Amino acid sequence: MARRTARSGVWAAAWLALASTAAAQQPLNFVACPIVRDTASVPCWLSEYEGRLYFLTLQTDVSAPVTPPWLGHRVLVEGTISSEPSICGGVVLKPVHLSVLEGDASCNTMLPAEDRYNLTFEPPRPPGPSKGRLAFDASAAPAAQRRDTSTPREFVISYAFDGVVAFNHAGVLTEILEFARAANAGAIEVVGYRGAVLLSNGQLMAEAPAIGRQRAEQVAALLQGANLTTPTYTVTWRDEAAPAGGVEDYLSRRVVVTVRSR
Repeated sequence: MARRTARSGVWAAAWLALASTAAAQQPLNFVACPIVRDTASVPCWLSEYEGRLYFLTLQTDVSAPVTPPWLGHRVLVEGTISSEPSICGGVVLKPVHLSVLEGDASCNTMLPAEDRYNLTFEPPRPPGPSKGRLAFDASAAPAAQRRDTSTPREFVISYAFDGVVAFNHAGVLTEILEFARAANAGAIEVVGYRGAVLLSNGQLMAEAPAIGRQRAEQVAALLQGANLTTPTYTVTWRDEAAPAGGVEDYLSRRVVVTVRSR
C-alpha cells in the first residue's frame, strides 16, 4: 500500500511538472495599454491582460532587440509565457514581439519605483547615444564580403504590425546592400507580404490592405537610393492577409528580398 502511494506521488509530481512546463510555453497574444514601472536603474515596461501583469521589455533604445512601446498608445503583444522568474512584478514573455498601435490617451499609467522590483542586472547596452539609424548602418555587416556570392541569397525583413522600415532594420538592410555589392548583383526580387494575428480572445486582426505593396516599394526605393541601381528590380506584393493561427503570426509580416549575381 505504501509502495502504491509513493508511486502515485511520483506520477502526480511528474504530471504537475509537465503541466507547469506546458503552461510556461503557452503563446499569448493581446492588445492592451503599456505600463511603465520606474526602478533605481532603468524603467521597465509591463502590460496587464485578464488581471495578470506581464513584463514586456526594458526602456532601452532603437538598438535593442525589442523596441519599447509608447505611452499614449495601445500595444499589440505577441509572446510566449516563460518559466523565468518575474521581472518588475510581471510574468516574463519570451520571446516577445511588440507593435505600437493607435493612440489612446488613457494609456498613461506610470508606477513608482519599489525596492522589491529593483533590477539586479544592467541594461543590454552601455549608456550613451544610440547608434541606431533609419536605414543603413555601414558597420552592421562586415562579414558580407566573405560570404559565397555565387548563388542567390534570400533575406527576410520582419515588421511590427502595420509597420514599415524603422531604426531596427538597419542591420538587415545593410547586409542586403553589402551582399549585393559583393555579388555584383544582376537582379533583385522584392516581395512584400501582409500579415494577420489571431488574438488569445479569438479576435482576428489583419494588417492594412496596402501594407504589402508599401513595404516592398519602400525596400526597393531604399536600396536604389543607396546607389544600388545597376541590378534589375522585380517588385511584387501580396494583397491578401496571411492565415493566422495564434502562434508566430508575426512571421507573416515580412518582405523577402532575393539577390542574384550576374
